Amino acid sequence: EVQKHSVHTLVFRSLKRTHDMFVADNAKPIPLDDESHKVKMAVKLRTEYGSVLHMPTLKENMREKGGPATGDPYGHKQYSGNQGQELEYMITGTHPYPSGPGVALTADTKIQRMPSESAAQSLAVALPASQTRLDANRTAAGVGEIYRHAGISERSQPPGMSVAMMEAGGNKNSALVAKKAPTMPKPQWHPPWKLYRVISGHLGWVRCIAVEPGNQWFVTGSADRTIKIWDLASGKLKLSLTGHISTVRGVIVSARSPYLFSCGEDKQVKCWDLEYNKVIRHYHGHLSAVYGLDLHPTIDVLVTCSRDSTARIWDVRTKASVHTLSGHTNAVATVKCQAAEPQIITGSHDTTIRLWDLVAGKTRVTLTNHKKSVRAVILHPRHYTFASGSPDNIKQWKFPDGNFIQNLSGHNAIINTLAVNSDGVLVSGADNGTMHLWDWRTGYNFQRVHAAVQPGSLDSESGIFACVFDQSESRLLTAEADKTIKVYKEDDTA
Repeated sequence: EVQKHSVHTLVFRSLKRTHDMFVADNAKPIPLDDESHKVKMAVKLRTEYGSVLHMPTLKENMREKGGPATGDPYGHKQYSGNQGQELEYMITGTHPYPSGPGVALTADTKIQRMPSESAAQSLAVALPASQTRLDANRTAAGVGEIYRHAGISERSQPPGMSVAMMEAGGNKNSALVAKKAPTMPKPQWHPPWKLYRVISGHLGWVRCIAVEPGNQWFVTGSADRTIKIWDLASGKLKLSLTGHISTVRGVIVSARSPYLFSCGEDKQVKCWDLEYNKVIRHYHGHLSAVYGLDLHPTIDVLVTCSRDSTARIWDVRTKASVHTLSGHTNAVATVKCQAAEPQIITGSHDTTIRLWDLVAGKTRVTLTNHKKSVRAVILHPRHYTFASGSPDNIKQWKFPDGNFIQNLSGHNAIINTLAVNSDGVLVSGADNGTMHLWDWRTGYNFQRVHAAVQPGSLDSESGIFACVFDQSESRLLTAEADKTIKVYKEDDTA
């Protein structure tokens, strides 16, 4: 009676037998078969050196093979200055003068004469098509095709070793195989950023930050319901503004007038006159918390975005609501303006980004690539492009139609804020207190920062809610959950 084994056992027995059979010559190299080696080398020659095989070879090799005639693939007659001596090398090319550094034209260099018209044509016919094209692009014979006379320093290695190089064209620039384009473009080098100042004074999370156009001071809004103005150079508190009755979620300073605009979770949008430090206008209309605001760079309009799923456009002077931009199906977290089309960009918790027509008050394009809430949008100061931040990815887009450029992956956290400067440094700040710095063009993440929280704060309180570069772009300010503002600068010693 045959004992039935499981498949598993049978397989392992078979493996063991095989192992026992071959274990004796386990590590021995396989003997080289001459025939197959020749075939392999012939194939290799044809594929890798096919484009240069028609080039002339060393004269010494030809002498062994019997007669100079065998070496010239075009059948040209060889001329030499002194017929009595043996030629060391043949120099060919459609032009008698070397095109680069090289050989003085004396009798010793033994070059060919200028070929006649018919000879030149026959030469072109003899070459493969691609080579003919290459030669058409060259004005004269390349340095690689000019084989120098024996005895100069480049002939330090024995002739046998240099054959391959001679066949390959003699210079490193003649690529034998088409080079593959590099998969990732080389990122520009940026110096790392280091923390050099921590400013404290707020009694709640610092939710928003803005630098004034003159670069003298900056302003922050906080969960302690106050707006504070700080001296940029010294980090000293200059002024506190009270008036909001809930968290201040957005601040911006106008470049066109001495006004500061703020918005908050109390549904209010306020305009502060900085000469009197008083609120001079309120913009009423939002039905829920106002999460962000931005000023148009060239016309006097203010755009705000809210948890009520709309963005509103206000006339700064008359306080009138010009348009209500409706279309998002969830809270609108961020809004940005620019002078070019599209003039308004919004990012929302419904995972979409919308580009708006300011005149018609309608959506031009809806971008649906993100899978999670879009809490941050930033426009590049020089290029006609922008980036959006979401927990799944940071994405770059091209205006005006929002064509996708690339993903910046790796910041695996809820991204609250983005900032970019003219050098192409993109900063992303996240809920877990991490900050990543990227090269804008290539999307290369060149630095990651996780600043320590203030003494006495919990580690969980290390979120970055907003970040911005100052006007000189040499300082980076971040507004954080540990109630501080942190200032970074480039490390000069790097």
